Parts: sequence; structure tokens; C-alpha cells
Amino acid sequence: MRPSTLPDLQRRRLMGWGLSMAGLAAAGAAAPHLAAFAADAVDLIRGPKVPDVPFTQISDHVYVIYAADGFPTESNQGMMSNITAVKTAKGVVILDSGASVQIGEMVIRQLPKVSDKPVVAVFNSHYHGDHWLGNDAFVSAYGQDLPIYAMPQTREQILGATGTEWQQAMLKWTNQSSAGTRIVAPNRDVKHGDVFDFGDVTLRAHHYGTAHTPSDVCIEVVQDKLTYVGDVMMNRRIANMDDGSYPGSLNYMDKLAQNIPGSNWLPGHGHAGQAVMVWQRELFAAIWEHAQKAAHDLAGPEAAIAAAKADPRVASKAKETAGWDNNIGKYISLAYLEAEQKV
Repeated sequence: MRPSTLPDLQRRRLMGWGLSMAGLAAAGAAAPHLAAFAADAVDLIRGPKVPDVPFTQISDHVYVIYAADGFPTESNQGMMSNITAVKTAKGVVILDSGASVQIGEMVIRQLPKVSDKPVVAVFNSHYHGDHWLGNDAFVSAYGQDLPIYAMPQTREQILGATGTEWQQAMLKWTNQSSAGTRIVAPNRDVKHGDVFDFGDVTLRAHHYGTAHTPSDVCIEVVQDKLTYVGDVMMNRRIANMDDGSYPGSLNYMDKLAQNIPGSNWLPGHGHAGQAVMVWQRELFAAIWEHAQKAAHDLAGPEAAIAAAKADPRVASKAKETAGWDNNIGKYISLAYLEAEQKV
């Protein structure tokens, strides 16, 4: 039975059960038997299957399951971010695993149409849950020793309170559709400049400081002149900048353009294209300029919001960008707060 069809009382019990399990998991370090009980209990409650979404091939070796929506809801069951598969001679490499075990399982059902080889590695671009909660499905299918790569800080955040917060937030946003998803953290570190040889495909890791988060890693598919950028850039989406930096993002994009000239940019949200960076950089540059001026003039965040919204570089993107009206004011305010700290 889908969670949306459960009686209200039973849904409330499930929510309470999920929160109780989160509390038990947090207590696990002090009481391992509680953590084990919580893990067993999570397996008893499973959300519904996610409807199949086929892969789209976008280059010689890269296939993407595009997410239609940038925000988690009950109707999309948390299917809010792209999942990318790189087909190699040694096996399939997954770039970001999705927002739940159910999404990961859906991806695995599609993989035989891409390759007859198993998944041999997963990369998590950063610690926001829509990019790693699907790890659970891949270790269940391919073994606990499956290499899952991420920046060290990403792993630390997932293993800490941030991981549990994302697990529980996804349950809430999807009305329990992601129930049964376990926290599976990366088990391999990656750093800037690391190169991975998968036979006919070479992957190269890029990291240039804080952008969307302090530990974003972008993965260049060298032979295809394509780079998966996670949430460092988005295509007609509003980025969550609570953990990020506007000047850091601008610097990160400039470094990518300098070090991978002519690359096609594949974001975690929205479709791929060389113009993705142009779109994202123009928006962030305009917001940052007005935030800096308002902070310098001690004009306050409302002045920054008004000036940025009136800028053609910002205003021209309003109609085509998902979540604009509900989020643009907040993100300009975040830029103002960052600029205020630098005055």
C-alpha cells in the first residue's frame, strides 16, 4: 500500500516511528544494540517502488536518468536529481545515486539496457541527500565493498547529524515514500586531481574550494569532453546555497572553464549543455554584485533583493526557472549575508 493511502493515524504512527528510529540511530555510538535495532526496524517499513524512468544517452559513454522536478514531493517520491551512468570496459560507474533506496533500485532496473556489466563504482558529488541516499540500493545489489567515492568532508557529514537530517527530511517531504532507506556513507576518499582508469574511459576529479558546499567534487569524463558538476551548476533551477558561497561558486566555475576548456557540463538538476555554465555564472555574478553593493552601503538585504530582481541578468531567468518565486528572495538574502561578512 502506498503511504498516501494509509489512514491518517497510521501515517502519523509511521512518521513517529521514523523519527524514533532516527533518535535510536543517533544514540548508536553510545549503545550499539540500539543502532542495530534501529537498522532492523527500518527494513520492516518500505516505501513503494519508484516508476521506471529510462536512461538518455548524451555522449559516447554517458547515460542520464533526468529528474523532471527539482524539489521532492509525495508525487515524485523524491525523484528530484539526475542519476548518471558511465559505461566503461570495466563496468558501470554511477555519478550520484539518487534520493532513496527505491530510486537506486529503479536505476538498477534500467542498467541492463545500458550495459551487461555490473556497477563497479559510485561517486557522490556532495552531502545533500538527494545525491547519496540511493547508495543503499547499490551496496545491497553489488556488495558492501562496492567503492563509493566522495570528498572526506562529504563522508563526515553523511556519517554525522547531516546524514540523519537528510534521511528524515526526505521521509517528510515524500510522505514516507522513501521509507526503508538506510544511510550508507562513502567508503573511499577522493581529492582534486585524482584519476581513475576504467579501461576505455578515464575519470578525473575536480575540486576548487567551497561552491554549493565546501566539499563538491566534479567528475570529468575525459574521452567524452563532458563533466558531471553535481550542484556547482544547475540548469534553470535555483541552487540551495545554505552551505555554499557565491564568490566561491564563481571561482569554482572559472577554474573548471580554465582547466576543462570546451567541456559539456552535466548538472545534478536540469539538462546538460555548454551553456549551463553561462546561465549559472551570469545569475550568480549579478546576485553577488548587488549583494556586495548593498552590504557596502549598509542598505540591508531588502535593497539587495530589489536591486538583483530588477537586474536583467536575473529578471530574464524568472519565467524559465523552477521554484523561482518561492526561493529567489532567500538566496539573494544569503548572498547579502555572505557579502556583509566580507565588508
